[in-house]
Amino acid sequence: MLKLKTFWLMAAGAALCLPNASSAADASPPSDWRQAVETAVLADIARILGEPIVEYTVLARNQQYADLTQSRIDDLDDQWRKERESDKQPLISAVLSNPTSTYLTRVQAQSIGLYSEIFVMDDDGLNVGQSNISSDFWQGDEAKFQETYDRGAGSVFIDEPEFRDDIGVWVVQVNTTIDRDGNPIGAATFEVNLTELARRHAATGLEG
Repeated sequence: MLKLKTFWLMAAGAALCLPNASSAADASPPSDWRQAVETAVLADIARILGEPIVEYTVLARNQQYADLTQSRIDDLDDQWRKERESDKQPLISAVLSNPTSTYLTRVQAQSIGLYSEIFVMDDDGLNVGQSNISSDFWQGDEAKFQETYDRGAGSVFIDEPEFRDDIGVWVVQVNTTIDRDGNPIGAATFEVNLTELARRHAATGLEG
């Protein structure tokens, strides 16, 4: 079973000093959010991505799409966008039905609101698996890929927080290279709910 560990929740609470951070009306993100992410969330992400199914699916995709041209990548991205508006979704269905997407969907559900989106990319920046349907298929032209995979093994890129009006919370994208034996094979993005992270700190403080 994939469950958030008790020590993880305690680490998040210890790193976060956010007395009023759970209010959706806050004009700025929770204070010390970066410290909390670096202290606790990155370790949890490493655990999640360490499951063999992630590596297996990424390597299989890298082999399948080994000779893609940029033109073909653009075509696939365009196909994905069109399928989002269509009842026929062969490309989207193929991604969402694979084992890594099933795994990431379960991880997101078991995070109980901490992760609002998760997706894994191959060595071209194309989505391999995801917890829900992303707006596009190719991430290779975005910082989430260029600041991780393109920079080599062990790279992490934490974007700036933003307030999501649709769900009324502060979120931040945490991006990391997926490595195998010290070499990058892909990348991953986790959208972290900072408001929920702050709420857990407040709850931990009350319990203590």
